[in-house]
Amino acid sequence: MSHATVLIVEDDKTLREALCDTLELSGYTVASAVDGKSALKVLENKSVGLVVSDVQMQPMDGHELLARIKSRYPTLPVLMMTAFGNIEKAVSAMRQGATDYLAKPFEPSLLIEKVKQCIQHAEPVDDQVIADDLRTRELVNLAGRVAKSQATVCIGGESGTGKEVFARYIHRQSNCADGPFVAINCAAIPDNMLEAMLFGYEKGAYTGAYNSAPGKFEQAQEGTLLLDEVSEMSLPLQAKLLRVLQEKEVERLGGRKVIPLNVRILATTNRNLREEVAAGRFREDLFYRLSVFPLHLPPLRERPRDILPLAQFLLRRICQSQQIAEPQLSQAAEQKLLDHKWPGNVRELDNVMQRGLILCDGSEISPDSLCFEMDMPVPQAPSKEIAEGASKGCLSEDLRSVEEKMILDALSNDRTSRKEVAERLGISQRTLRYKIARLRDAGVAIPG
Repeated sequence: MSHATVLIVEDDKTLREALCDTLELSGYTVASAVDGKSALKVLENKSVGLVVSDVQMQPMDGHELLARIKSRYPTLPVLMMTAFGNIEKAVSAMRQGATDYLAKPFEPSLLIEKVKQCIQHAEPVDDQVIADDLRTRELVNLAGRVAKSQATVCIGGESGTGKEVFARYIHRQSNCADGPFVAINCAAIPDNMLEAMLFGYEKGAYTGAYNSAPGKFEQAQEGTLLLDEVSEMSLPLQAKLLRVLQEKEVERLGGRKVIPLNVRILATTNRNLREEVAAGRFREDLFYRLSVFPLHLPPLRERPRDILPLAQFLLRRICQSQQIAEPQLSQAAEQKLLDHKWPGNVRELDNVMQRGLILCDGSEISPDSLCFEMDMPVPQAPSKEIAEGASKGCLSEDLRSVEEKMILDALSNDRTSRKEVAERLGISQRTLRYKIARLRDAGVAIPG
């Protein structure tokens, strides 16, 4: 059964209670209001998936309530109830945005069927955007509205809040939904490679460019390009990106042909771009080019109504991928999830649910099965004897991974540069430097 709450708006107390009882017996969570004004107060404080409203009410009737709902919550479905002789008013309500209508009197089975249809129509078929909290619902509404335009959207928020999920939602709701969605992580790629990956390159443009290749802009033609963590891009590359966005055309590295672009641009960042501009780390003109319509995703701790629906969604996804039965969360486990502050946001919640599935016994996840990062055992520092042995190049087999042995073996060749070592191991020089520093911190003598 759907987790959506159904709001019944009816001024007749007897009928209102009968409607609530009917839906509750069918497994729905129900809220009620005596008129349009009180219904709007409920919507301000509670996540609602469907409104079932009478037309004839005082002082605010169903038509005015419908107009207010569509203005503030455009994607929220509304099912109107009207007397049999006022079908024309019901049709008028449909034109104003109502999802469907019921002519009084009606059978309980018809009410249940209509409610089921309205909720199924409202819920996204891809099941990717979980929005039970009021703040998240408002953001989904904004994202859906801006998706129909060509405005560039910059999505901000802490790491793990779901910025790429919202970017994909905007793409699916946009006029270019049939085109490709291409994402590139600007923080994970060195600048020299990032430029080539963004703009493409011609054969011979640089050492190792043995063939021509289109860049991400070309790959996203007639679709959407997501610049993930755009604030990590260097200033020189920001200038080149700005020109492409302004001119709506791109030239491959080493090429002379100008390629016109028809690409929707989205960007994400976990930094405050205004502060980055003030600090001189981000171009002001690029900031305004990207932030035509900014969205900021609040951290998970500030949208607590999303925690349990997200946990159930993540658990279901894990179980489906592993083709195993889905366990239930006990009430105590749900409370433990609600009490946690979630510094790692949705990404941390995903990790916790994976651990919970591993540690649970039977068909229920108990509080003991939920293991947070702070509960994980911390590896102890190597003893003085081990450190001394490592400094002599005698690190034990139990402590040295195969990857570390490969790095040390490659570095032991005096004729091999670190650039060649990185290429041989299939990693970037930046990654190699990080791994060498980690070995050095562990007391390992680094050859060369």
